[in-house]
Amino acid sequence: MTGYGDASVMHMREVPQPTAGAGELLIKVHAAGLNPLDSRLRQGGMKPLMRPKLPHVAGNELAGVVQEVGAGITGFAPGDRVFARVATTGLGAFAPYAAVAADLVAKMPQSLDFADAAGLPLAGLTAIQALRDELGVQAGQRVFISGGAGGVGTLAIQLATWMGASVATTASGKGADLVRSLGAETVIDYKRQKFTDLLHDYDAAFDLIGGQDLTDAFTILKPGAKVVTITGMPEPATARKDLGRGGGLAALLWLASAKIRRQARAHQVGYRFLFMRPSGSDLTLLARLVDEGHLKVVTDRVFPFEEIADAFAYLDQGHAKGKVVVRMAT
Repeated sequence: MTGYGDASVMHMREVPQPTAGAGELLIKVHAAGLNPLDSRLRQGGMKPLMRPKLPHVAGNELAGVVQEVGAGITGFAPGDRVFARVATTGLGAFAPYAAVAADLVAKMPQSLDFADAAGLPLAGLTAIQALRDELGVQAGQRVFISGGAGGVGTLAIQLATWMGASVATTASGKGADLVRSLGAETVIDYKRQKFTDLLHDYDAAFDLIGGQDLTDAFTILKPGAKVVTITGMPEPATARKDLGRGGGLAALLWLASAKIRRQARAHQVGYRFLFMRPSGSDLTLLARLVDEGHLKVVTDRVFPFEEIADAFAYLDQGHAKGKVVVRMAT
């Protein structure tokens, strides 16, 4: 990534091959997932939270094969098929090789190829951490997930169902069959219906759309329930809990999020913006769920790495059902 802007700022360049330092794995990358987060970073929308020095090797998630094992590492060996959500400060997945801290890496699901595995880490970690850690979803609850046909939504529906909850979601007519097949019990065609007219007294909401959908979600929840969003305004816990940053950023986000937090309080519900944390142990759980048949990865399109700018242009259209992935030449 050479600058901030549209997909044209993504350029192919020769960069030095990294090496595995202490506590790291050198991974030969076979595929890398694209995410709305990658687009927001490229467009400059994440500058208050993440500002990599340019030019920078972008990319948040990958799947590949271990080439080298750094000092002090156990549990991995050269030849292992692995996947990872790389460090938020380092990025680097859009390259033939990446050095990644071993505690962020897990062995791939045995039932997936590299392309499908590459689309799981960021969306899967976002979904499991939102539902399990922030919303505390339990069996018998009713959970609303907006935008269920996207990369995070397709996984969140399945994980909430695995947790024993019943799921309502929004989707277009084209996405309705997909989200039903993944376990959604109530599917609302957002082009023809308003979910506020159909849902009430829900136990939790996971917002993947933002805007009016986010503020409308406050109105369908029980008092004391909570909305977690990945598209709204970050709030102080984002700085402290998710990014490990100090009081300066927390204070800035306290001011920036004052309006949305006030709207949530008016409806007696909680509000949280989640910036997921990389975790090898959570990836191990997701891999097990995939291999046991509880979790299916939905891949929309796979582009060759040479067409990564086209892949981003396609992602930015906002119509993908599941994940967009680039495959490296091997």
